[in-house]
Amino acid sequence: MSTTVANIDTKQSKIPKTCKAGCVVNAGPDFKIAVEDVPVPEPGPNEILLRLNATGVCYSDLHYMLEDLPMPRMSDFQCRSPGHEGAGVVVAVGSNVTNWKIGDRGGVKPMWDICMNCELCWDGKHETYCAGAVACGLMVAGTYQQYITSPARYTTRIPDNVDDFTAGPIMCSGSTIYSSIIASELKPGDWAVFPGGGGGVGHMGVQLAKAMGMRVIAIDGGAEKRALCEKLGAEEFIDYTTVESVEAEVLRITSGIGAHGIFVTTGSPAAYKIAPMMVRTGGRVMCVGLRSATVGADPAWFILKNLHVIGTMVGSMKDTDKALDFAARGLLKPTYEKFSINHLPEAVQKLRDGKVAGRCVVDFNA
Repeated sequence: MSTTVANIDTKQSKIPKTCKAGCVVNAGPDFKIAVEDVPVPEPGPNEILLRLNATGVCYSDLHYMLEDLPMPRMSDFQCRSPGHEGAGVVVAVGSNVTNWKIGDRGGVKPMWDICMNCELCWDGKHETYCAGAVACGLMVAGTYQQYITSPARYTTRIPDNVDDFTAGPIMCSGSTIYSSIIASELKPGDWAVFPGGGGGVGHMGVQLAKAMGMRVIAIDGGAEKRALCEKLGAEEFIDYTTVESVEAEVLRITSGIGAHGIFVTTGSPAAYKIAPMMVRTGGRVMCVGLRSATVGADPAWFILKNLHVIGTMVGSMKDTDKALDFAARGLLKPTYEKFSINHLPEAVQKLRDGKVAGRCVVDFNA
């Protein structure tokens, strides 16, 4: 991992000694984000140094700062900057790096690195569950920091025709929902339901499922999110704030049978509780959204309907490349609101308040 040394002895472009970073203060229920000047890190021999142009703001960042999940805390690793959806340009390379050069474009994912030496890393499906995985923004400084190191072997290359504000959110939300859709094994023509369809992960799921030929039902609240989901290809939109029964609406749309699969992209307890009621016998309940408290449905639903319940975490390197390919072909375009780094605290608060349609993205150059 990187150290903080001002005199960088590597091939490099002009690099400042400090950079702006969003840093957590008083982690826990009353956390705050402060924008500070922090030292620019030096890349290790097998690392590259990226100058980020953009980073998405993900709800997982909030969980890390709230410390409300059953997992290690940022403070356990002396990490103060969250973030794992970064996109930018290489400005320095370590002494052993030969496959990256200054000026190349790269992205940083939720998993900063993996061991690449275990069964999970080798099986092509579960590398992000590797016991030796290093979580970006939890165990090492994340993408709320403009200059960030990244292992050369696990940095994602960004296609030329995908801009950084598109690529950033795809590093997590886009690749995450792509991996979930693939794991569901749904086929063209199948009904796919997305609770939280207007959110950061959900709105990308709407686009990807549509591009894969599925019939999309988006669930969310309000006219703004209805307009977004319909614009992105949802065949049906259910406003949970105006209907008496969301599950009844899904059954009505699907001729009383239920959807083939549901992708719970939100951590809403209500969404998890009614998810099995909205899918048909033998259907898929895909669990994507994290929740700090235990939630669930009556197990009778799972038993009597022969449901398949599958949890999916973040996407692999291959998943990220595939999601970026959809973007390169014009089939995936994150909807986002830009914030300067100095206004990062406002973006975090807006996400915490549930007032974001699509994604908040930080523009480090604004």
